[in-house]
Amino acid sequence: MTSRPVRCVIMRGGTSKAVFLREGDIPPEGPARDRVILAVFGSPDQRQIDGLGGADPLTSKLAIIGPPREAGTDLTYTFGQVEINEPKVDYKSLCGNISAAVGHYAVHEGLVRAVHPVTMVRVFNTNLNRILVIEVPVEEDGKPAEEGDYHIPGVPGSGARIALDFSGTAGGATGRLLPTENSVDTITVAGFGKIEASFVDIGNAHIFVRARDVGLCGTESTAEIDGNQGLLDLLERIRGAGAALIGMISHPDRSRAQSPATPILGLVSPPAAYTASLTGELIAAGEVDLVSRLMFMQTTHKTYAGTSTVCTGVAARIKGSLVQQVLGADAADRSAINIGHPAGVITTESVVDWDGSAYQVRRATFNRTARRIMEGCVFVPRMACVAGPRADQEEK
Repeated sequence: MTSRPVRCVIMRGGTSKAVFLREGDIPPEGPARDRVILAVFGSPDQRQIDGLGGADPLTSKLAIIGPPREAGTDLTYTFGQVEINEPKVDYKSLCGNISAAVGHYAVHEGLVRAVHPVTMVRVFNTNLNRILVIEVPVEEDGKPAEEGDYHIPGVPGSGARIALDFSGTAGGATGRLLPTENSVDTITVAGFGKIEASFVDIGNAHIFVRARDVGLCGTESTAEIDGNQGLLDLLERIRGAGAALIGMISHPDRSRAQSPATPILGLVSPPAAYTASLTGELIAAGEVDLVSRLMFMQTTHKTYAGTSTVCTGVAARIKGSLVQQVLGADAADRSAINIGHPAGVITTESVVDWDGSAYQVRRATFNRTARRIMEGCVFVPRMACVAGPRADQEEK
């Protein structure tokens, strides 16, 4: 026998796509499990030609689903960002888009009792050690609804709206909503100098800087940013300096090696008109409350991450943050804001209270759609399933 079959499901969640595996079908956490996962995706290889990976950070994603470990939850979910060119799986971050698919998956697989018209799925996420709440639309026959009129920029067609509340994830990566306890900090970046930044940790840890402070208008396309290697190098140095400051990595130079996905870097700017990269549609300045571009896995995010959506919305409610500073005037008194991103506009609703000593996040939501694309078996080469005599040393 040259390969081993492992049951899998491929799902789209929002603007991302992931391979779903059951916890019991793969080895326990550690090098042996990662070898199997890398073989499933075909990494490391730029095209991921020998596996299920899509050769793009947004399609090289993993969801591991297990039984509930925490009281009051329906299942346990571990997210993995599978590197394309390196033999690594990053478990430090969480994908909000794929989290929508987790809710859909839970209903379809019978991991939660289906209730028409909406089923609440409570998920314990191991990446942040936090609980997510996902509202999944359900048909009368108990199956998750897929057809609907909700449209997401960056995804063809429309689908049934899935609502996610990430308010419970505040401080999951660093221990605090504001990792530095400040709304704005000044960081020193090698080869550049000082730059102001806002650190906010909900969904994932984020660093927000003004687009203008790195020489950008903020409405640039993904191709324009990714085509400037000097700019990409600078943005990664900023991310590294920030990550080191909040204790996520040991040194600013170690950002790619120690935490390539998070903190996510957001480049924010005031409302402005621009052309959506994927569709060519003109986005008017009046349609958005701010414009943002994300740096994810050392490239520009083609749309806008779900965790970044809630984090940007929450940051907009923090007095003096750079996100609040670039907000359009009309957004000051609204709980919902519209974020302009490369593919269009996304809306988030946030309720954040100040209790006299700290901010408390009461609500942090965004909406997605999801679809089950394929289920079956992925065949893993036998050698990937065999633990070597020094497997426990592979990560050292």
